[in-house]
Amino acid sequence: MEGDHWPHGSRDGASRDLTGLRNRVSEFFESLTGAELARETHRHLWVADWLRVADDYRLFAESARRDGSARVASEAGLCSLTALEVARSLSCPEDPALAGLAGRVGANLKAFMDGFGPAIERVEIDGLDQGPLSGFFVPASRGGPCAPAIICIGDEDITLDSMMSRLLPATCGGTTSLLFLGAGASPGSRGVEPQMLQCWLDYLEARKDVDAQQIAVYGEGTGASRASRLAVSDCRIAAAVCDAGLLTSVARRASVHWMTGVDERASNGALPPSRRIACPLLMVVGSRSMLREREALELQATYRRAGADCSVVVPNRIPHPLGEVENFIAADNFIVQWLDSKFGVARQFDPVTYL
Repeated sequence: MEGDHWPHGSRDGASRDLTGLRNRVSEFFESLTGAELARETHRHLWVADWLRVADDYRLFAESARRDGSARVASEAGLCSLTALEVARSLSCPEDPALAGLAGRVGANLKAFMDGFGPAIERVEIDGLDQGPLSGFFVPASRGGPCAPAIICIGDEDITLDSMMSRLLPATCGGTTSLLFLGAGASPGSRGVEPQMLQCWLDYLEARKDVDAQQIAVYGEGTGASRASRLAVSDCRIAAAVCDAGLLTSVARRASVHWMTGVDERASNGALPPSRRIACPLLMVVGSRSMLREREALELQATYRRAGADCSVVVPNRIPHPLGEVENFIAADNFIVQWLDSKFGVARQFDPVTYL
């Protein structure tokens, strides 16, 4: 496929480093229009193109590993994961290519973990009454003897592989460690999840390579609500990317309405969370977080009136008849930069940022 929408601008295969590819992906998303996305043939061609780019980078990574170029192999592996995430973002549930995409993401991620990338640790801890809990720990690749850490909590509708394949390229090579957990961190564990997540906090605190004073939490989709509950219940959390208690407030409002017939929101305006998060927090608008812009701004106003450090970011999303496509590169870059700023990197952010 020729023209500006070829992932690299021309048929140049795996010719860009990770920074160059991520910049090109962001430009690609910014160039899209809803009218183009509505054309099924366009989307199928773009998906096929990005899948081909992912294969090019995977083959390049395998070649580099055979040649003993570990750094090049790692970067090419991350590029392959990024290209697969672009293909997933452009796909719709009925697209033929989507059927095998999860398997390709899993296979590429396994190859990256087994041979291309840093020493990603599969971790298992005692979850008390819930039995063993498992996750993946990615140590910071540079910096001092102990580094900040982010607990990344997934969404019920997005696989852990997908979250890892998107966030690893945005954070690898940095000064922050990552702990990846699936939705709920354990099957059938919603009721005691705060205690489970506190077990993971205990685990991170005990690691000599983690700065116990700089542990943040990041949640996607339903994971954003779990991140809020952890930040409310445990003062060890230094920063949170979460829903600021929105889902809990909505559930409480529904319960009040069911029992009394009174719409608490209609009578009192914006419904504040029952308990506010004390640490700095960031709300991400969009399908990934389940927050709408108006709700986020209302919640932010409530927090800021109380003197809280609360920010909102609104990623660029391109609507089309079958949904919307988000520039995940710009959103993830912003989230990483915001978290870095809470870990001591000197940078100021506007209270509301539109990407």
